[in-house]
Amino acid sequence: MLNSLTVSRAAAPAAQTQAYARKDALRLTGLSERTVRDWESKGLISATDSYSFPQLIALRALARLKDQKVPAAKLRKALDTVRQKLGHIENPLTELGLLPEGKRIRIQIGTQKMEADTGQLLLDFADEQIQRVVDFPTGPRERERGAASERKQREAESWFEKAIELEQNPAMLEQAMDGYKVAIALDPHMASAMVNLGTLYFNIRDLEKAEKYYKRAVETNPSYALAQFNLGNLYDECGYRNKAQHCYLQALKLDANYTDAHYNLALLFQGTGETMKAVRHWRLYLKLDPASPWAEVARRELSKLYSKTVVHGAGKRAGRD
Repeated sequence: MLNSLTVSRAAAPAAQTQAYARKDALRLTGLSERTVRDWESKGLISATDSYSFPQLIALRALARLKDQKVPAAKLRKALDTVRQKLGHIENPLTELGLLPEGKRIRIQIGTQKMEADTGQLLLDFADEQIQRVVDFPTGPRERERGAASERKQREAESWFEKAIELEQNPAMLEQAMDGYKVAIALDPHMASAMVNLGTLYFNIRDLEKAEKYYKRAVETNPSYALAQFNLGNLYDECGYRNKAQHCYLQALKLDANYTDAHYNLALLFQGTGETMKAVRHWRLYLKLDPASPWAEVARRELSKLYSKTVVHGAGKRAGRD
């Protein structure tokens, strides 16, 4: 089965470096000017009037540690320790995962864990924090419905694009998930973000949440073939063959040239002994994708089915089967 789920990219605009004014950064993160100035004075962050997306992550990271009563002095010492031990890390707040565990702090580096004075700092927006991002106050000129809607759309696209970037770093998957969640909260019709979030949950084997977001994407955009296909993969993985078959067929109704759907359907029908249906989808797959490495697998499986059909047919004609 082609089980590497395709991740949506088409809905994302070209990557752009977006800057947030200081007042907007405070609104987005729910922090006060006094708190940020205090962190600046203690050397936890640099003073600035304009924030990039990674800097917003750093602010949220500090806010999380503050909420968990981590003293600023202890955090500063821990960050210095991390920089000393990991010389290639310039900003632990945005490049690593840190999470206080009692009196210790754990550092997450990819799949490895390291303890210093500070640990895994995850951009983990709670529901109310996501809502704060969605409902942050707008200026007088933006209070008209159209302008506010456009602003939210731009914000949603920005969070979506940044979440895609974060996905590329295995240590930042939690942050990528949060980015998609914020994008969805800003734009409840962004099915592409739902599919990508579902795929992240699928990859960590949280199939219940993966199904939730795939189904939501299908409901939001019934003509989205990728959402149908990924939901089919999930059901196939869980052994729900009828549901998987339905989703794959729906994907093909939306896109008759969906090669992966033909491939997975061929395997599905082959596994249930529906030989002629399997043959049909192997043929369609090979017609659409004759040169890829997967085509060799398809030809081999198709050859097996042809041989089986011929043998069975010969047996019947000879009266031996």
